[in-house]
Amino acid sequence: MTPSKYHHTLISILVFLPITCALFYGHDLQRYDQILIGALAVIPWCVCGVEHRSILLPSRNVKIASCLILLLGIVSSVRSELSGWAFCELSLLIICWNFAFYTARSRRIRGKRSDDFFIGFVLALCMVKVLQFVVSGIAAFASHASIIDTDLLLEGFSNKRFYGQFQTFTLPLLALPLLRSYSNWIRLGALSLLSLWWMIAISGGTRGTWLGLVVATLVLLICGASGRRWGGWQIGAAVLGGLLFLSFFSALPSFLGMETLNFAGDRLSTSLSAREIIWHQAWEMIKERPLLGFGPMHFADIPNPVAAHPHQAILQWACEWGIPSTLLVMWLVSKGLWATFRLIRANHRSTEPVDLLRVCLFASLIGALTQSMVDGVIVMPYSQLWLAIVVGWLIGIHEFSPEPPAVQPIAQKGWVAILTLAVLYLGYVAFRDAPNLDQREQVYIQEHGGRFQPRFWMQGVIAQPGGRLLEQTNTDNFAPLPTPK
Repeated sequence: MTPSKYHHTLISILVFLPITCALFYGHDLQRYDQILIGALAVIPWCVCGVEHRSILLPSRNVKIASCLILLLGIVSSVRSELSGWAFCELSLLIICWNFAFYTARSRRIRGKRSDDFFIGFVLALCMVKVLQFVVSGIAAFASHASIIDTDLLLEGFSNKRFYGQFQTFTLPLLALPLLRSYSNWIRLGALSLLSLWWMIAISGGTRGTWLGLVVATLVLLICGASGRRWGGWQIGAAVLGGLLFLSFFSALPSFLGMETLNFAGDRLSTSLSAREIIWHQAWEMIKERPLLGFGPMHFADIPNPVAAHPHQAILQWACEWGIPSTLLVMWLVSKGLWATFRLIRANHRSTEPVDLLRVCLFASLIGALTQSMVDGVIVMPYSQLWLAIVVGWLIGIHEFSPEPPAVQPIAQKGWVAILTLAVLYLGYVAFRDAPNLDQREQVYIQEHGGRFQPRFWMQGVIAQPGGRLLEQTNTDNFAPLPTPK
């Protein structure tokens, strides 16, 4: 499987555009973009086939666990109330897993030169977002308005928390140039970009991002010399970012007689922001159906006034897929994290670019997994893309011992068949819903008068008895409540 450089370029463009070009902003368009990327990542399988070792399933136990997760997901979907939506979620998981495979395989084919391209891509993407933020900030101050709203400076996402999820993935990666032996000017530029990215992360007020980076820093501090260097640069950049934030969004507005709305300092609290409601719902669902859950995506089939997902990855998987599947997923994640941790510890004094990149990717994954405990990292389309990219790149640079076995022809054909069905079904869902998304959102607003609850689509509640979005008997449940932040 050797995709051409044009294939890679197209996918890179599709990852770049959804948050940098206003024409592609928004949850629904990012979902379409994700499906298109997933379909493109399947093409090499169908056209070229594959002759390589099974790097995503390196051992017999991992193969068994992965097959069991897929099997349990199929059975749970069949038994669910809305099997169509359940298989939609299952198909989404399959194409995300394959995109991680595509990323890993591409890295192993092209070697270290692809690492430079990857980091250059991340730097360029973050530079564009910083430039957009700075330009919007200058325009806000130049308008001589009496109020500056920090939320209006964050472009590209339908919710600033989704912006924060993207920053959780990329903040650790921006530290790589500071770890390598570049000139002082390049490192100064990298530090400036990282500090500005931290300023934006602070101004966004996403506590999940702050928590994720704190945990990542603590973990990296015990990973040896390279981890401590990474942590030192992140702490320094965070301090500089905090000073920049206070200067431009506290001191300067005060000097100009302006009021700052959505000030990040107001987010320094231990409030759960209504998460206790959805966590309780998820727990009750787990107790009712512990083995197979209610079905993938089916938290969104039981309306509540807060959200269409629990904002907690373990609870979400357990209430929708069941406890056995959750334990298998946790085992796979733990196995991968432990293998990477051991490799970083073994090479902690290495200055090889690939070893330093592994440190940054590991921190990115730790931060994202931590944030997924309080936020929808495993739900939002752009976050799912970056989760697949980070996981795939980590696998692509991993040093396997012993080498994984070769893929069996029958396994390849079976996987191609599953991928094809997943892509075709997601394409069907996208084309089916595209003409009616606006109407569906308007009906929801008219019947319940509330804000949208993102899941697969921006309005993600899937309960539709009698052709309606929600039963009329549930309308009273939709009293206004704060959105989880």
